[in-house]
Amino acid sequence: MKEMLEAAKAAKSKISRLTAGEKNAALNAMADSLISCEKTILDANALDLEAAKGHVSDVMLDRLRLTPERIAGMAKGIREVAELPDPVGLTLESHTRPDGLKIDKVSVPMGVIAIIYESRPNVTSDAAALALKSGNVCILRGGKEAFRSAGAIVNALRAGLKDVGIPETAVNLVQDTSRDSVTALMTANGYVDLLIPRGGAGLISACVRNATVPCIATGTGICHVYVEKTADQEMALNIIENAKTSRPSVCNAEEVLLVDKAIAAEFLPKLHARIGQKVELRLDEEAAKYIPGTPAGERDFDTEFLDYILAVKCVENVQKAVAHIAAHSTGHSEAIVTTDPAAERYFTANVDSAAVYVNASTRFTDGGEFGLGCEMGISTQKLHARGPMGLRELTTYKYIIHGNGQVRL
Repeated sequence: MKEMLEAAKAAKSKISRLTAGEKNAALNAMADSLISCEKTILDANALDLEAAKGHVSDVMLDRLRLTPERIAGMAKGIREVAELPDPVGLTLESHTRPDGLKIDKVSVPMGVIAIIYESRPNVTSDAAALALKSGNVCILRGGKEAFRSAGAIVNALRAGLKDVGIPETAVNLVQDTSRDSVTALMTANGYVDLLIPRGGAGLISACVRNATVPCIATGTGICHVYVEKTADQEMALNIIENAKTSRPSVCNAEEVLLVDKAIAAEFLPKLHARIGQKVELRLDEEAAKYIPGTPAGERDFDTEFLDYILAVKCVENVQKAVAHIAAHSTGHSEAIVTTDPAAERYFTANVDSAAVYVNASTRFTDGGEFGLGCEMGISTQKLHARGPMGLRELTTYKYIIHGNGQVRL
């Protein structure tokens, strides 16, 4: 680990000075290399899948699984990052003081970014692409379930870097998947400029509590959909089905459904008919009057299930829905389905989450869907970055001051 940290720090200066053209050439070479190494990556992934069977849920196995289509999607994501404007060297603000000093605020790379993530192999390529485009070196620490897959992906990415003459140490993969390596990254002062944990609540909480390097809280998503009494009910069913079932293992999947009491008797049977065979519905006392399901437990409205499970609660009005979200949300993504402008305004003004939707699925909280290319994670905090973290969020800034001999009196 010490050798890797030192190599990453040594590469920082060169990577930060790359031109937009050099970075884009490297990204396209990385994408090409992913495609050419498809078989090696799939073979490694097959070993990871075999080892994980019986130890993780089917939903999590799907999260781990790679296919030719998913690898093509990873390469496409890298190419899309290459097409985005360079976030480095931008003059964010500029003004001239009365004494003639010209002060420019200019975007610069963070330096070395460490990303700790779990069993999602695509994060490996997404993180590497965003880090390089923003002029940063990355240190990747994946989960043990995806270690072989991540290793094959990183080897492919580094081969692409080598093809265009850029140091392979711009992209680094930690070989130790024990907790010791997590602790080492959390406390790598002087080496790691930013730590981004992507994974479950336990990982994120541990990093936020124990990191001595700058750390951004990401990911945990107890996402809500509120069906207000004036909602187009067919639209609401479509949104709920997409938000819960399209990919339940991701952080922008719906975990809690709030339904206005005024339409519960009409709407909930439609909900049960639409998704009740696929999704376990955990119902509060009011919802249980209208449809069969499992009684909701004390913690069901505070749980990120990441599975085909949905907690359902009936509420009196938009004010009660917002109050419930305030008490139980992790600040990730919430949605209202409504045709009432007043309800819409109240919901969007008073829900304090990174992404607030009106008549759309929470599944859109994603860097690609927001036009940011891929993303480094979804920040659920408020300092520096919030929501999908794209290129701009991986830069900081410095002040450059031009004078002509001024001295302070």
